[in-house]
Amino acid sequence: MATPGSVCSAPAWRRHGLLFLLTLLYAENFIGRQIMAVMIEPIKQEFNASDTAMGLISGLAFAGVFALFGLSAGRLADRTSRTRLLAICALIWSLTTFLCGITTGFAMLVVARMLVAIGEAPVSSSSISLIADLYPIHRRAFAISCFSSAPTFAAIIAMSLGAWLVAEYGWRTTFIIISLPAIGIAMSFLLFVREPPRGTWDKVGLDSPPLGLRATLASLWQLKAFRLLILASGVSTLGANAYGMWNATFLVRSHGLDLQQAGILAGCIGGGSAAAGMLFSGWFTDHLISRHPRWQLAIPQIGHGIGILAMLAYLLWPADSTLPVNGFSVPTAMIWCGINGFFAVWWVGPCFSLITQLVPPQSRAVAMACQTILVTLLGVGIGPLAVGFISDLLVPTLGNESLRYSLLLGVVTTAAAMLLLLGVAQAQRDTQLRPVLSLV
Repeated sequence: MATPGSVCSAPAWRRHGLLFLLTLLYAENFIGRQIMAVMIEPIKQEFNASDTAMGLISGLAFAGVFALFGLSAGRLADRTSRTRLLAICALIWSLTTFLCGITTGFAMLVVARMLVAIGEAPVSSSSISLIADLYPIHRRAFAISCFSSAPTFAAIIAMSLGAWLVAEYGWRTTFIIISLPAIGIAMSFLLFVREPPRGTWDKVGLDSPPLGLRATLASLWQLKAFRLLILASGVSTLGANAYGMWNATFLVRSHGLDLQQAGILAGCIGGGSAAAGMLFSGWFTDHLISRHPRWQLAIPQIGHGIGILAMLAYLLWPADSTLPVNGFSVPTAMIWCGINGFFAVWWVGPCFSLITQLVPPQSRAVAMACQTILVTLLGVGIGPLAVGFISDLLVPTLGNESLRYSLLLGVVTTAAAMLLLLGVAQAQRDTQLRPVLSLV
């Protein structure tokens, strides 16, 4: 077993460099996901598809395959070199994203998106497992927040640069362009990265023999706090991902913006504020948990509460209220979009860090795979599809405003996540009291 001193003696740039590379790969993956938000309208028009069909291609087709391979990917990450696995993932992702760009039919594009999911399946679980071996607990929430901020930075790129690429060169060429950087990332993993020792910062669970996948899942299921925590993560993401996928389209339909304007505003304001909120909440959590552990769950609850209020204001704000910015009329509602983006992500770093503390190191990748599968199925799979389906149902009564009200689904799911986090806190208290009660 490696000692903490062996890692502390390693140059800091190696740990930070690996964190940066993991974040870069994660961002590349999410650019591929989120760029679909500015491709929805051109793909829909070209193939004469419905909102429900676009919800399928942007969500459920991807999420179903991701879930199918997710547990096996987590198991593989717990048993093999995670850095080599990530190099292979980057190459597969590049090839399959390139394939999306050369498809000529809707069915072929659905299949290509399903193949992309195979390349992404091990990335999150392998990366969080690596980060937990790079940083001690009191620095882990911020490190995980840095990694988890990748989707928000990806949103800025996908919504702004991606919108410009789609407008100038078309969605097929855009897929081909974004597939190329992953090749360089794969080569960096193969040539420059060392695999860190597992469980470096863990005091328990290192000497227990590795379990099979079924036994590992059974042991994880016995942890009530873990069960509720990953369910809270999945429910939070259901509404949040649907909102992120449809936000640019909402600005086009309800606020009368063109696609490029909508993409830039949604990416820069929504994505930029979320990136800032992600990093701040990770730093803030690491700072506060040294005083009292309760802040690890209090920070997500505060973020959810403010996020709900800001989301309601953003979606229901009148479209004729605008602000002049450099000669352009920007919807006043974007103020609330930024506030929501900053606070709505406060749960990510603290909750991911808590998962790494609840489970033993040799089961960490499988645990994160369970979380990622649930988040992907609910957030990527069901969320966009559900909003598209509700929007189609509301068209006869609300017309072009149907999407505005279908996005209120995110308010409901965030409130449900708050209740589940209360259950996590109670489960932790019960676990702490059990040894005391057994002595009475």
